[in-house]
Amino acid sequence: MKQDHGLDVDPLTDLVICCGQSEAFAAAIFAIIDQGDEVLLFDPAYETYETCIELARGVPVYVPLDPPSWTLDKDKFLKSFTSRTKAVVLNSPHNPTGKVFSREELLIIAQACQKMDCFAITDEVYEHITYDENRHISLASLPGMQERTIITSSLSKTYSVTGWRIGWACAAVSIASAIRNIHIKLTDSAPAPFQEAALIALTSTADYYISLKKDYAVKRDFILQLLKDFGFYISFKPQGAVFVFAELPRSWQLSDIEFVTHLIKDAGVVAVPGRGFFHRGCDGENYHHRYVRFAFCKGDDTLKVAATKMRKVAGGM
Repeated sequence: MKQDHGLDVDPLTDLVICCGQSEAFAAAIFAIIDQGDEVLLFDPAYETYETCIELARGVPVYVPLDPPSWTLDKDKFLKSFTSRTKAVVLNSPHNPTGKVFSREELLIIAQACQKMDCFAITDEVYEHITYDENRHISLASLPGMQERTIITSSLSKTYSVTGWRIGWACAAVSIASAIRNIHIKLTDSAPAPFQEAALIALTSTADYYISLKKDYAVKRDFILQLLKDFGFYISFKPQGAVFVFAELPRSWQLSDIEFVTHLIKDAGVVAVPGRGFFHRGCDGENYHHRYVRFAFCKGDDTLKVAATKMRKVAGGM
């Protein structure tokens, strides 16, 4: 936390080790959300956030990001706050779009949280996977935000160990204590052997993180070129994370589900329909069925085989 974000934290009181970021996020929501509390989320959004909020009897409120670059509209965001707003959820780098929120956008979020006296819960699992000149900034590192921000992250994406289920929450001592009490009742503890392995991973040298970004940048560019060859028009180049969120060509009379089904049956390649990340009640629902998420966190051989299979069926769209 000190090295990456400039944050001073007490490891004994301010950090909770959980079974992955998913549990850390759920425990954070259960710790601070009461029945009827509203939680702002940016749409499109990772699908598990809503379930956690609803299990806590909170109310998810979606703020649409504007395509094609998924920019934050300040007016839409500020108008989404009410007297019942308890927290804002921020995922950056962002799943599914690959957006990295800019410092200017983060300042808007930080100022709003302070003005409305609400929490921020961040999902920073892709913090070390950014491209080109883009850099991840933790919301907690901005002035006045550490005491009201709950950081959640994990070992999974940075070290390619998604099945190990080692994640954490970092928060002010009173909130961390509540999260810890909930964690103990949910899962008791994260796997001890993998916690020992995590110590090795977290002491990786700077060279590891540089090579991580370089390797993923090559994979990203490979998938982008493949999709262009396939007929997609790529209007937004992912700035971080491991996904391309591509809009189907206007000339194709297919929905996202129809396209994905066709791709599975004819090419044996699986992608994710974009509509699963969008939510009703947001503006512009006309484009919610036009996006498909492709993940490129695969071995080079897998990506090459997928490319070969996709090129064989490209003309059938």
